[in-house]
Amino acid sequence: AGVENPLQAGRYHSLCVSELPDCLEKTADFKGIIMGVRHKELPIFGVQFHPESILTPTGGKIIENVLKIATAETKRK
Repeated sequence: AGVENPLQAGRYHSLCVSELPDCLEKTADFKGIIMGVRHKELPIFGVQFHPESILTPTGGKIIENVLKIATAETKRK
């Protein structure tokens, strides 16, 4: 929530995920390169860019969203 789409993000390398296991689904991409994933059943998320970078204008909001999800998940258990 509160993150632009499409998203401008900082990347500092050429590494990328080319295939995902069945338990993960793509949540974001850039020119066909996987940039975000989430687990289909567990609260596990990942990105292939740097949300903390000055080159990611909404990075602070992304980090805030992740912290909210983690806090809610911790309280749920």
